[in-house]
Amino acid sequence: MKKNPGSVSKFRKYLNVLGPGLITGASDDDPSGIATYTQAGAAFGFATLWTALLTFPLMAAVQEMCARIGMVTNAGLTGTLKRHYPKVILYMMIIFSFPAITMNIGSDIQGMGAVSHLLLPGVPVSVFCIGFTIILSIVIIKYSYQKLTRVLKWLCMVLLLYIFVPFLVHVDWLSVFKHTVIPTLHFNKEFFGILVAILGTTISPYLFFWQATMEAEDMAHKPKLIVNKRILSDMKMDVDSGMLFSNVVMFFLILTAGAVLFTSGITKIDTIDQAAKALAPLTGRFTYLLFAAGVIGTGFLAIPVLAGSLSYIMAETFGWEQGLDKKFSQAKGFYITILVSMVVGLGLDFLHISPVQALLYTAILYGITAPVMIAIILHICNNKQVMGEFTNGRYSNIAGWITFVLMAASAGALLWFQF
Repeated sequence: MKKNPGSVSKFRKYLNVLGPGLITGASDDDPSGIATYTQAGAAFGFATLWTALLTFPLMAAVQEMCARIGMVTNAGLTGTLKRHYPKVILYMMIIFSFPAITMNIGSDIQGMGAVSHLLLPGVPVSVFCIGFTIILSIVIIKYSYQKLTRVLKWLCMVLLLYIFVPFLVHVDWLSVFKHTVIPTLHFNKEFFGILVAILGTTISPYLFFWQATMEAEDMAHKPKLIVNKRILSDMKMDVDSGMLFSNVVMFFLILTAGAVLFTSGITKIDTIDQAAKALAPLTGRFTYLLFAAGVIGTGFLAIPVLAGSLSYIMAETFGWEQGLDKKFSQAKGFYITILVSMVVGLGLDFLHISPVQALLYTAILYGITAPVMIAIILHICNNKQVMGEFTNGRYSNIAGWITFVLMAASAGALLWFQF
């Protein structure tokens, strides 16, 4: 049977469109996200599955706004703030971003080290953590933006592993459907803590900066490209694909933990390697290996995004040379920031903090700071002096404000139950 040339051509065009949006969406399912979604499924079964349906359109809307800012202004989110807004907003953003991102990096490194130790028990976790930090630092500094992007796009495929896991075990699909379409709420501190963690790790501020900067960098590599409806349509397709991919993986991670861990009475996960070990006797070694491989692969995908986003924030704030396509000697401040964030993140691993607790704290911190950033993004995207003819439409504004209200309300509920 011959393939339809038109269908093949459309598919190739679609693959060519995929870029910053796909990488952004996939990097959102980092070890931090994996730990958060696994803990959600272990603690509450299928009760949080509905969040995947909710977060997809909201996440896509916010990331599309960030991408549009990058394309129209040819600058990242930080650069746009620096040009058009008071400096106090810029510095507040750094104060919020630096601790959350570095803690996220440290948590991801620790998660990668922990599951690697399970695969090779003779090698200490700390050795793996140091090794991963060195490898990632060399890769980020040595390879150009274009090469790094190609590698990151292929690493996205690792996340497909998690979609297959639930089909290896018994699942009550009717219960899954009910919990997906009918929201469940438990009015207690633990549930709202995990809810804020899910929202925080899904709609993460560092992704806002990365998306805008990568679109601006893409535009810089195509100087003759003019922003128009077709370019914006391609960008939206890329962003929507990335966010859909991210939320599908999130859904199956919660589903797996709910079907395997929760139903077996394992409702508390203290370490990410504990989650992997818990799967082994219940689902077999193959599932456990899939889980472990996914944690390592997503760490390699997400940490360059985390470190890169922080470095772009600092470089644009202080006017340093920047860009993953530049050599170390051309952008020393930019690359030194990446190295510092990696080393600080690694240092957190030696403070004997539970990795899952650190991951959850990071996600909660993101959940609390995200509403501030979303409000700023909405203001930028409705500012004609910045965006010209490409300001927000009605849908973007509605989705953006729903996201703001939801993030603010969930964070407020968490603080209420906490204190």
